[in-house]
Amino acid sequence: MSAIEIQTATVQGVRVAVEGCGHGTLNAIYAAVERSCKERSWDGVDILIIGGDFQAVRNAADLTVMSVPVKYRELGDFHEYYSGTRKAPYLTIFVAGNHEAASHLWELYYGGWVAPNIYYMGAANVLWLGPLRIAGMSGIWKGFDYRKPHHERLPFGADDVKSFYHIREVDVRKLLQLRTQVDIGISHDWPRAVERHGNQKHLWNMKPDFERESLDGSLGNPAAAYAMDRLRPAYWFSAHMHCKFSAIKIYEKPKEPEQKKPEAAESTPIRIQETAPSAPSEAAPTAANPDEIGLDMDDDDDDDEQTTPAAPPAPAPAPEPTPVLSKIPTPEETATEALRAHLPASFARPAQQHHQQQPKTTPGQPVPAGITNTTVRFLALDKCLPGRKFLQLLEVTPLNATTTSHPDPTNTTTSPTTTFTPRYTLKYDPEWLAITRTFAPSLTIGDRAAPVAPDLGEAHYLPLIQAEEAWVAEHIVQRNRLAVPANFVPIAPAHVPGMPESTSEQPDEYTNPQTEAFCALIGVPNLWAAGEDERRERKARGPPPDEFGGRGGDGEEAVEVEEAGEGGVGHAGEEIDLYLSSS
Repeated sequence: MSAIEIQTATVQGVRVAVEGCGHGTLNAIYAAVERSCKERSWDGVDILIIGGDFQAVRNAADLTVMSVPVKYRELGDFHEYYSGTRKAPYLTIFVAGNHEAASHLWELYYGGWVAPNIYYMGAANVLWLGPLRIAGMSGIWKGFDYRKPHHERLPFGADDVKSFYHIREVDVRKLLQLRTQVDIGISHDWPRAVERHGNQKHLWNMKPDFERESLDGSLGNPAAAYAMDRLRPAYWFSAHMHCKFSAIKIYEKPKEPEQKKPEAAESTPIRIQETAPSAPSEAAPTAANPDEIGLDMDDDDDDDEQTTPAAPPAPAPAPEPTPVLSKIPTPEETATEALRAHLPASFARPAQQHHQQQPKTTPGQPVPAGITNTTVRFLALDKCLPGRKFLQLLEVTPLNATTTSHPDPTNTTTSPTTTFTPRYTLKYDPEWLAITRTFAPSLTIGDRAAPVAPDLGEAHYLPLIQAEEAWVAEHIVQRNRLAVPANFVPIAPAHVPGMPESTSEQPDEYTNPQTEAFCALIGVPNLWAAGEDERRERKARGPPPDEFGGRGGDGEEAVEVEEAGEGGVGHAGEEIDLYLSSS
């Protein structure tokens, strides 16, 4: 048992709305949620989860550092929520995708409110909403940048605009230290190889190019797969690919409880049963609940194809079983010796240079005893457009009916005949705060030359995290400071209708008071604070020179394979095509 004791409470189902890619269309998304709630006689939802490409654009300057071709840049309607003209009707959380207002999200690395009632999860995060524990990770896969530091800082070069949203190993490493169960996981792009656990034939019909990428093992995000395979939540939600797709991943139960602390140099990956269930009843124990998501149902059914396709899909055959695989193939298993021989030594992975004798292991494995779930229901959704399958409503009960949580003491029921009042508020997760404190001393930002601290393994980090858990218990939990404060304040100018909607001038850099407050809460340095003189000097110097012509390393596929050790660019290399896709 950790040093942190959390009160327990009998829980009720939490009403959750999930939307795919946001693309700056909050008004339409909230209207769709409202219509779908009326169809169910719900008075509202406890939380709306948006799977990325949120586009928290405050003004025209923010658009200059969003990865979208100039002719397709649009302000969207987020600025109305930022300025206070509108307020989000439901608590909304989101992870970042590959089309984001990087200048805004940069200020909130640890997470924070981008507008009242709208919370960005940060680069990686774990939060509580009543009885539900939610983990999220931002960005998309690009192996070329995976093991680099967060070197981007305003003013951005063209490469920075791309690399900003590439997921980093230092953030994933923190998620892989979690040792207790979460209920919901969120990533923008799909966990790698998750398509093997759903109806692949239907997916190939929708997205023919995905078949080749699936066969060569490059479809999806390896880092998201590491996180999903470690955390094993009841649900995992993604977006990015602009289609609806569901899958169920089944894991073998550990044969014995954990016998010893995992060691980076000695642990071996557990075998994963990667077969779909043979019947819907096996994978959907809550099928009697009409509001429960039907992740075991075939996406071929088109009865719910409508402007707001939020109703549960009609029953259909379960996904076809797929072959049993022990794990996702690694690039080392498929790369040729010729490729290795032609790579310069300077591109060798840090792990190769400093840990030559360590056998390769699967990150996040073996799974600790505190993570017990063996069935993950995966759902990816489309973007908010007429006729698309972009929205799903469901009622989620935590994996443990009575669970460690941070319940809100009032308003524990809702009625379809009354105005919706939120039942829950967001709270910090003590284990995550301890992990954040553990890794904060080695974190760097804004320095391309800064080395990334090597992964020293769970055995090294565990006692450090346990010590930080004791600190969190004393200074935060026991002082009732787990509630996420409603401390949003606008710090950049909001767009005013009638003003120009485009500019060539990049935004200024700001110190966000939310990040300042969070760093003070957990006692870590605020690396995102800077004096005005420093910022003026950096702005006068201008953006750094581009190494890859604004491609963020897209043209370096061979180098990327070896440096990151996780394969080529996969579908992440086609960000603009995905953004413009109308299919």
